[in-house]
Amino acid sequence: MTFSFTARSTRVRSAAVVVASAAAVCLSACGSSGSTAGNPLAPSANSNGGVITVGSNNFSESTILADIYGHALAAKGFQVKYHPNIGSREISYGLMKSGALTLMPEYNGALLDYLDPKAVGTSTADVDAKAAAKLAPTLQLLNPAAAEDKDTLTVNTKTAKALGLSASSTISSLAKVANTLVMGGSPEFQTREQGLVGLKSSYGLTFKGYKSLDAGGTLTETALQNDNVQIADIFTTDALIQKDGWVTLTDDKSLFGFQNVVPLADKSLPSGAADVLNQVSAKLTTAGLMQLDAQVGAQGADPGTVADSWLKANGIS
Repeated sequence: MTFSFTARSTRVRSAAVVVASAAAVCLSACGSSGSTAGNPLAPSANSNGGVITVGSNNFSESTILADIYGHALAAKGFQVKYHPNIGSREISYGLMKSGALTLMPEYNGALLDYLDPKAVGTSTADVDAKAAAKLAPTLQLLNPAAAEDKDTLTVNTKTAKALGLSASSTISSLAKVANTLVMGGSPEFQTREQGLVGLKSSYGLTFKGYKSLDAGGTLTETALQNDNVQIADIFTTDALIQKDGWVTLTDDKSLFGFQNVVPLADKSLPSGAADVLNQVSAKLTTAGLMQLDAQVGAQGADPGTVADSWLKANGIS
């Protein structure tokens, strides 16, 4: 999660609108091979002709999910274009609000934390309802998937052995040793409630240092493997947790909450498109998402090819 999400959760920043505007100009020239020419901020991008513009954040799982959404829609005859690897939610949510994007894969708990950092969800349905109530009036949440991908605090095998940490250890157990550890994660993780802010306020943790890397991606994974960081924000569906014998600490105060994959869509979504996306959500599981991530991250498969195979296997295309 490599939904964040990491690219998953964050407080609203006043600078986000400015950054989003600048990013949108870049996006018009930087789409994937499935993109069409033109300014994505133009209303025709998601209304005239029923073109659905699918975006993804800058981690591989988001790209995989965006390809699954887009390819499922294309298989049903919808016209789709793509803007992958946009960046963090600070940018992508602004693009959704502006109409530059029609559709994004999201994580319900992280989105709620972004929209209302003080809100606490008690279930998937509760999180969805509270997030939906805070959305921009042009946006909607479709059906959530059973699949979840959460932020974690994960230590490498060397650190786990040195500190006596195991799968039964909790984040709270770091209270006396956090100041000896260098942590790694995305730049945004430093300022998020579901990040360093919450780890300090909820758990009382202050780390020796923080390395700004990526959202649970190759930079963070490599730093943890090489012991350049001893603990990192690694998503729960990352196959390297099992492969490399890393230890994920139990979030005993539920800082990272519920993180179900859910399509965030503009209300201009063409008729019938929501039904297709809800079919996708009905088939997505956490175990399945981990397999998709492993095919792309560990095996180097193309996200689009992986998406097509998953859709075919699940009878959607």
